[in-house]
Amino acid sequence: MKFYIVDCFAENKYQGNQLAVFMPKEAPTSLEMQQIAREINFSETTFILSGKEENGGYRVRIFTPDIEVPFAGHPTLGTAYVVHRELENGQTDKVVLNLDVGPIEVAVSETGLVMTQNQPAFGRILASATEKNQIAGLLQIDDTTIRDDLPIQWVSTGLPCFVIPLKDAAAVKKCAIHHDKFRHFIETVYKCNMLVFSETGDRQLVVRVFMDDPGYLEDPATGSANGNLAGYVLKYDYFKSQNVSYSVCQGEEVGRPSVLRISARCEQGNYHIQVGGEVYLIAQGTWLL
Repeated sequence: MKFYIVDCFAENKYQGNQLAVFMPKEAPTSLEMQQIAREINFSETTFILSGKEENGGYRVRIFTPDIEVPFAGHPTLGTAYVVHRELENGQTDKVVLNLDVGPIEVAVSETGLVMTQNQPAFGRILASATEKNQIAGLLQIDDTTIRDDLPIQWVSTGLPCFVIPLKDAAAVKKCAIHHDKFRHFIETVYKCNMLVFSETGDRQLVVRVFMDDPGYLEDPATGSANGNLAGYVLKYDYFKSQNVSYSVCQGEEVGRPSVLRISARCEQGNYHIQVGGEVYLIAQGTWLL
């Protein structure tokens, strides 16, 4: 079957988040897809499993090296790029992917791709001193570097994370996952990714995301988590506006600098969240089954 390697949320080749996209003539089994994702060993691998369906979308499944996930940001962007290029002959300005969380729309233009994410859900807040200390411990930072005026909260637009507001970029840079403490958190509190952020300039945030998969690696560019953060930014009026546009820098610490462009607004409790960036084709070939 055909496969493609793309770099997502990148400003040049060999930046951003790597993605392998497979286009099989006949769908592999779930086990085979999981084995292929483990062989590739990127943070995610996708499989385009249909032609255009009744709603105009393409059925896609997403796998990490360990599990299947219902939604993820850079796989959505990168897969839409391949669909637009290879299946739509570059002729459309919109691609729809039918994921496990439902249809996700991606707009395509000369300046990049932009996906519209689902409505955010806001869950558990970690407000006690003990919980705050636990978060600081697993990030190996002083708990005084966590902001007191904003909550540590579970948020999801399809793939959940805890959003953790830090006082400055230096605190974000200092974070390093303590594996045993993160494992304990996952086993006793909630299994999800961790997003830390701070503001670095006018409408610019610096973000790091630590994955909940075994190994707890850092993700270089995370569309899903930044969609969650956009909902959080609006809910807590971070920019003193309910209609915001800003950029996110992520991935410097792992040698994969990435830029995500966010546009979000909230009107009468209805959120409209868009996460965009550029995609670069790196390689294509034939996978042997």
